[in-house]
Amino acid sequence: MSQGMNKVAVFGNTGGGKSTLSKRLAEITGLPWVPLDSLKYKPGGGEVPHAEFKAAHDALLQQDQWIIDGFVSPDTLWNRLAVADTLVYLDMPVLQHYWWVTKRFLLGAWVPPAGWPENSPLLKGTLTSYRTVWLCHTKLTPKYRDYVKKAKETKQVYHLRSRQDIAQFYKTISAQTNTTLSRS
Repeated sequence: MSQGMNKVAVFGNTGGGKSTLSKRLAEITGLPWVPLDSLKYKPGGGEVPHAEFKAAHDALLQQDQWIIDGFVSPDTLWNRLAVADTLVYLDMPVLQHYWWVTKRFLLGAWVPPAGWPENSPLLKGTLTSYRTVWLCHTKLTPKYRDYVKKAKETKQVYHLRSRQDIAQFYKTISAQTNTTLSRS
């Protein structure tokens, strides 16, 4: 595992592959993966009250190691990014997000999407995601890009903008993990 990679925040627009990447990163590093949707939603798709979610989220941030992906709310997002030692920002072209939301919906009929709350309605979630993609692209993406530029001074930052970047990220982390393991 790369030095100092203990608390990893994976963020970006909806349908950007955050849960898929987080699950794979957990497999490579051995860090525990917590998809935020598993804290925010009950099985079947009902939402946990925000105060209850926030308490669970804040307790999670106190732990020594984690990979957390998702958004949920601005207050929890910015707290998470501040506490994390490693940021993985998935910043794909906006059309890629729409395609991946559609693909997640189509494939979800056979295989539940990574990190998707148990028995949650896929159609409702997909329609919400379509609205969220543009909202996030116009409102949050510029803030995310500014944040990661500044964060590079104090944190490990991986700003992934393409499938090739994601593939390279996996190779980099795998190599760092193997190097660390062979030294121990």
